[in-house]
Amino acid sequence: MDFQNTREFAQQLDAQDKLHHYKNEFIFPQVNGRKVIYFTGNSLGLQPKRTKAYIDEVMDDWAKLAVEGHFYAEKPWWDYHERFAEPLSKIVGALPSEVTVMNTLTVNLHLLMVSFYRPTEKKYKILCESKAFPSDQYMFESQVKFHGFNPDDAIVEIHRREGEHNIRLEDILAKIEEIGEELALVLIGGVNYYTGQVFDIKKITEAGHKVGAYVGWDLAHAAGNIKLDLHDWEVDFAAWCSYKYMNSGPGNASGCFIHEIHHDNYELNRFSGWWGQNKERRFLMEPKFSPEKGANGWQISNLPVLTLAPYLASVEMFDEVGMNALIEKRNQITAYLEFILHEIDKEVESTFEIITPKNQEERASQLSVFLHGEGRELFDYLMKNGVITDWREPNVIRLAPVPFYCSFEDMYEFGQILKAGIQAP
Repeated sequence: MDFQNTREFAQQLDAQDKLHHYKNEFIFPQVNGRKVIYFTGNSLGLQPKRTKAYIDEVMDDWAKLAVEGHFYAEKPWWDYHERFAEPLSKIVGALPSEVTVMNTLTVNLHLLMVSFYRPTEKKYKILCESKAFPSDQYMFESQVKFHGFNPDDAIVEIHRREGEHNIRLEDILAKIEEIGEELALVLIGGVNYYTGQVFDIKKITEAGHKVGAYVGWDLAHAAGNIKLDLHDWEVDFAAWCSYKYMNSGPGNASGCFIHEIHHDNYELNRFSGWWGQNKERRFLMEPKFSPEKGANGWQISNLPVLTLAPYLASVEMFDEVGMNALIEKRNQITAYLEFILHEIDKEVESTFEIITPKNQEERASQLSVFLHGEGRELFDYLMKNGVITDWREPNVIRLAPVPFYCSFEDMYEFGQILKAGIQAP
């Protein structure tokens, strides 16, 4: 499509957008009396208007039923999490039995590493990306030390080539082959939080398995954002937060995936708890742990239903729309944002460098932009003028045009505000 940098053209795209009306399903902050242009859904998604009703339902049941709400609420609390199985499985490409919700992201990655990081004297190394999200780096170091290994030896990072912003797939595959039989675990972010690069989960998983390693994925920036087929790709495990692209609220519950090939492997270590116990025998209070079949057998504690309620509101919205429709709009609106950035770059004396891959297969709902010649002042100008974006040192802004609630006219308007900020005295 030949794009145009005009408001009329952007409005035409919105008129053709089948998801445009979903923008009215979300609550926007306001700056200077106007709804903001929101580019930080890769950090915290906006609140869906329907969320409050889901929370109020739990509060009303608690008020009316107290403890009996576990069994007699309209959505009984003791199996509340089971309502996620079908919609979440569609979002991540899994069997319903392979997904569950519990805890928060890094907690779940630690718990999954109990099962899937089983180092030996000769097979102990973890492969990850350089400049992963810091929480993952802290996790790797603590896990390796817990098992008695030296992080400088046991943690192997894949680096970008000098002068490049993204990691080449061939370098990841070559490093896996190089480490070979010493490699115990590959654990990478499905989408790099800084650059927005999407990794080839299928090929990397295949390569890890070829040398006998387990392969897991941190899908914090991938779930609800990219096409996933975790079951068919034979990923061993994965976890994701729900508050970014899935709009469940700050710090909310995490989703987990454990491939069905591991469900009957009771030799895998796991940290057990009451809620992972066989559902039919849970209230018999037996001393011996007998895990629930599937991913639910990795649960530990009674689930925080007030936390799950807003997440359920969101996944049911995803179920209405479907990932294919979201990805179709995501691709078009991200391409239009890229076009706008290049058009504004022609009109001002600054140079924008988009460090997110240009190839549509290697990016999703994010463009990370180096603002050469500009500094923090431009970011501050954008924020004061109703563009909520994200600043990363030294001079990168991350822009996430989330398809649920960003419009094409937003992209045009952002370009005009950006130009005014650069030209401001």
